[in-house]
Amino acid sequence: MSFRQLQVFATVARLGTVSAAAVELSLSQSATSQALSDLERHLGIALFERLGRRLHLNDLGRRLLPRAEELLDGVAGFVAEATEPEGRLQGVLSVSASATVGTYLLPALAGRFSEAHPAADLRLRLRNTFEVITDVLRLEADLGLIEGECREPSLASEPWCEDRMVVVAAPSHALARRGRLDEAALAEADWILRETGSGTRGVFEQAMRARGAPPRVRMELGQHEAIKQAVRAGLGLGCLSRLSVAGELERGELIALETPLRLRRTFSLVWHPQRYRSPLWQAFKVFLMAARRSDRPAGEP
Repeated sequence: MSFRQLQVFATVARLGTVSAAAVELSLSQSATSQALSDLERHLGIALFERLGRRLHLNDLGRRLLPRAEELLDGVAGFVAEATEPEGRLQGVLSVSASATVGTYLLPALAGRFSEAHPAADLRLRLRNTFEVITDVLRLEADLGLIEGECREPSLASEPWCEDRMVVVAAPSHALARRGRLDEAALAEADWILRETGSGTRGVFEQAMRARGAPPRVRMELGQHEAIKQAVRAGLGLGCLSRLSVAGELERGELIALETPLRLRRTFSLVWHPQRYRSPLWQAFKVFLMAARRSDRPAGEP
């Protein structure tokens, strides 16, 4: 069994086709296909289900992929230590983050970490919470940062920091003059919300259900900025992290409304427990936890 065969196996598992893996690995398609066939023949088992032109890991392939990733990372670590005798952190770390974390917290933190470790390559991907969990499950991300708690039993998670959400309206909106909304007003209002699968949307809907006031959704938008623009135009109320509307509230472009809703949540780190956690992974996690303690990134009082 060769390093190349394991590399092809892991890359095909991530990308889903031999042709895409060949491009990423700078191999011919025939050489990539041959390496995968040789691996399966050497093991005496099939690792993929072939559906049309796409390859999907079977149950055994899913169990073996974390071990293959661990072996590949181990080789990469061996090479790194050989080429960096002073022990500098280096390598690639793939991080998927949900919208609020990835937009308002992670860029500045990643910048500080990269300045301290210039040989480290952080690759950030902005997703919603459901997609982040999917990335980690499929081993497409080394680490995920999500809004809320992780309820996927096959993943490991740890609370990172607290966030406070707020209901906002345009100053000209009829409900803005009330200052505080009761359950009846919450149920009657038109809402501009994130898409299903978003952590922000999930926390808001759970809070509304707890008060017996299911929201009347007028519009679903996939970006915070789009929601803020729609709310500013008077199309409805929004519920977003205070992080994302701090500027608008300070400038008076939006008004924060008091409600009986419980709108606090936890940002969490998630990872696959069977995936190899490199020194770079461990250093970045320690850095994030230290930043939580010293910076209070979610702006809690």
